[in-house]
Amino acid sequence: MASVTRTNPKSIAFKASAYTFCALLTVLSLLPFIIMIVNATRSTPQIQSHALSLIPSKYLMKNYACFAGRDFKPFLGFKNSLIISCGATLCNIYFSTMTAFALVAYDWRLRKPFFTVIMAVLMIPAQVTSIGFYQFMHSAGWLNSYLPLILPSIAAPTTVFFMRQYMIPSLPMEILQSARIDGAGEFRIFNQIVLPMMKPAMATQAIFTFVGTWNQLFLPQVLLTDKEKYTMPMMVSLLNGDSYKTEMGAVYLGLLLTVIPLLVVYFALSKHIIAGVALGGVKG
Repeated sequence: MASVTRTNPKSIAFKASAYTFCALLTVLSLLPFIIMIVNATRSTPQIQSHALSLIPSKYLMKNYACFAGRDFKPFLGFKNSLIISCGATLCNIYFSTMTAFALVAYDWRLRKPFFTVIMAVLMIPAQVTSIGFYQFMHSAGWLNSYLPLILPSIAAPTTVFFMRQYMIPSLPMEILQSARIDGAGEFRIFNQIVLPMMKPAMATQAIFTFVGTWNQLFLPQVLLTDKEKYTMPMMVSLLNGDSYKTEMGAVYLGLLLTVIPLLVVYFALSKHIIAGVALGGVKG
């Protein structure tokens, strides 16, 4: 006689409530982005009418034409931000993984104090050292250069901590010893064995680093004065000027152009964020 599976009504009600709540959170999360996209296609009078609309209008090209002859140059900002963000991300991920590898794979006397110092650096806000950093960059002749915005990412305590926590349980020392017995050098072991094993963690931190560097505004404003080297956040800050106060559609369009790369990176690599954070949390 076939068994009859009974469904608990309370369980059904709980699942329905959970799905409804999640759907509501999804709508609330996406609504600001949808409004921004729609307002980028609307005119200033339509936006000022305070009538919420989710239907795009026809003023997209007119809003883009408002940027002509002004300081907001989206393609130049894209190029500058991509150079800085990609360079900082590569330096951050590679050298932070190398530092974590040194903390995990080698047994040296100052290993624990060195890690303690790295953790202590996390407590120091970047704004505290900004004056000394600016003076150092000025004496080095690196003002109006991308190097001060890229090279400091080599020392990233947060990434080192995440990589170390991920590497401790997932990096088998037997493989490293076998590679050394076969005559492989340390750099070859790191590049050909360790890096492929760290791909989930590297992908996760690469996304966070790219987004953080792309959105960075404080240091670029301090170090860059040449308008040809302005990043996208710096150009967006120009939208608060008097010349744009009457062009609200253009302001929304500028904000949309700024977040497009972040949305593309997130949707392309979002599975790595979830997988990497989950693995790091479980293994840490």
